[in-house]
Amino acid sequence: MNQVLYHGLLQHFAVAVSAVSGVLAGSGKRVDLFGVVVLGLVTALGGGTLRDVVLDAPHVFWIKDPAYVLNAAGTALVTFVIARYWSLPAKGLAVADAFGLALFTTLGAAKGLHYHVGAVNAVVMGLITGVAGGIARDTLVGEIPLVFRREIHLYATAAICGATVFILMRQHASLASASMLAGTAATLALRLAGIFWRLSLPLFRAKPPPPDA
Repeated sequence: MNQVLYHGLLQHFAVAVSAVSGVLAGSGKRVDLFGVVVLGLVTALGGGTLRDVVLDAPHVFWIKDPAYVLNAAGTALVTFVIARYWSLPAKGLAVADAFGLALFTTLGAAKGLHYHVGAVNAVVMGLITGVAGGIARDTLVGEIPLVFRREIHLYATAAICGATVFILMRQHASLASASMLAGTAATLALRLAGIFWRLSLPLFRAKPPPPDA
């Protein structure tokens, strides 16, 4: 498949699942239809917008192609209707957010490489793209962003690991699509493992000093 088409399809899928997570974040917050669409747009487009601004790209991705705006708004509307008439899984927000995190992390890292920012900064671009939209979403609904909550396991860690897998494979594999798949899968697997098995990094606990003699 043409790489430009493959990249575009992945980005549209990332926009759609992120818009879903934006709508679900508004559940119970007494948000009207307009507010739901705003949450979907902010979640789906926020991370890529910040990434493109930092990279000083000629055009922010959704300004260059307004189809992303239509995708996010349309997905938000459909999710709004579905959520009003059908009960969605309790972990729907976390799972939708995990897919958005995984896809946008790899896409962000790939764009960082395209702009020749180096391997380390490409990982940072992946992290920014993956988490910034969710931070904006949670702030708008008055919640502490997922990435900053102690009880949310392997969030930024999953993004960093997935972006690193993508970068390493991209440097040693000839197929860009295989590298993107591996990076996305690594991020998603770690994040879902954190959600369902409550995995987390060990906490720092210093050994207490011995009692005075």
